Amino acid sequence: MENTWRPGFRTQREEVHDVALDVEGRLPEWLEGVFVSNGPGQFEVGETSLQHWFDALAMLRGFRIEDGSVRYTNRFVRSDDFRVAREQGRVRRSLPGTPADGSAFERLYRALSGAFQDNPSIGVVRLDGTLYAVTESPIGFEIDPKTLETTGRRDLTTELNSDITLGHTHAEDGVQWGLSASFGNECTYTLFRRAGDCDATPVSRLVFDNHPPYIHAFALTEHYAVVPEAPFGVDFRRLLLGTPRGTTFLDAVEPRKAPPRFHVLDRSTGERVAAVRTDPFFVYHFANAYEDGDAVVVDCVTYSDSTAITGLTLSNLRRDDPDLPRGDFVRFRLPLDGGDAERRRLLRGPVEFPTIHYSRYNGRRYRYAYLAATDYGALPTAIAKVDLDGPTTIRWSEPGLHPGEPIFVPAPSPEPEDDGVLLSIALDGHADRSVLLCFDAETVTELARAPLPHRLPYGFHGQFYGATDRGRSMA
Repeated sequence: MENTWRPGFRTQREEVHDVALDVEGRLPEWLEGVFVSNGPGQFEVGETSLQHWFDALAMLRGFRIEDGSVRYTNRFVRSDDFRVAREQGRVRRSLPGTPADGSAFERLYRALSGAFQDNPSIGVVRLDGTLYAVTESPIGFEIDPKTLETTGRRDLTTELNSDITLGHTHAEDGVQWGLSASFGNECTYTLFRRAGDCDATPVSRLVFDNHPPYIHAFALTEHYAVVPEAPFGVDFRRLLLGTPRGTTFLDAVEPRKAPPRFHVLDRSTGERVAAVRTDPFFVYHFANAYEDGDAVVVDCVTYSDSTAITGLTLSNLRRDDPDLPRGDFVRFRLPLDGGDAERRRLLRGPVEFPTIHYSRYNGRRYRYAYLAATDYGALPTAIAKVDLDGPTTIRWSEPGLHPGEPIFVPAPSPEPEDDGVLLSIALDGHADRSVLLCFDAETVTELARAPLPHRLPYGFHGQFYGATDRGRSMA
């Protein structure tokens, strides 16, 4: 089988500013706004080949859609990590799978002083009208949504007494809900809310020892936040002791003795309402969660073990026969009086990047979810729409094309739930270029595509901001 996914893990240094794309097909007349996505751009620093997919230097991709036309821009985020990489050819701070350059003493000093990487490659969020590029870091980088230029930086941990904030947050009526984390002999995850441009307010805390679970995202319902506790995480004692020798975050991922659970936190009081046990699992991304009588229903993509993280090395992903960790789309029912979770598979994987009609249905009962599905190789090969009221799944695919996260943009009409379009940035492995795809969300049929002037590395998360949608979470 032809390896059409490998270019998705190859560096693209070219930056293109405000160019018109040729549109094949027809975009809906009502579709107007800005689509900004984030992800890898550069996989080498000086003579060092970065080791993990999450290590690459962040590059933004932006599309302005208006009157059926598309204008495209891409830029690297000007973080300190990027500046040092480009000007000095060295890895400034330890990345998830690549150790920082420097002596053993320098590495240990940085670790003890709490120096974290600031390469914001996960996604973008909007706070009080300002767009930020973010990752699991204390820093968010302010971005001009039209030019994608880096215009400032902000400490997102202010008032939280935390080392980092997670990149995945929720947006609800002008309020941001997020998780921050502090590390040491006692590790804490803090649920917080942030209104407008104000500092964050802590709501609830989950305290662990120096071997906490790795948490990437959480779910939100009308009254609760649902936080996953995986049966593995980073052993920070091992990480600290090994840092002088170049031990990385990935090297320190180990099984934990605590049982796998979901923590259900009351958003008003901060009280932990329930800690619900389940089989071993790990979650990168949630589709949605909602309350159903005396239980909370949670839909997410789950993995069975730590290869969900350790299996995403670039050496594996670039292989002709990559050993890809398989994530299934799963529904959990969490009883609020405790006990064990009920678990049901909704769609067999590998699947990832679940999205929904976020602005109207996040935290509420819903019907449709959209995912990127993989039939072969290291990257998704299809878009799947799952009807949660029945067994129906619609799939779209095209040979050699690797679609990214399907972003749902609602149409101006209030109903039905799937009245809108899906936007996805795909890698065309045959043409060695990328393309913006637009689908009818009801039928998952292609409406239009706009080929880019070059190939982009396969990306992570994006947001669309327009008249019909104020943005979604990166749940």
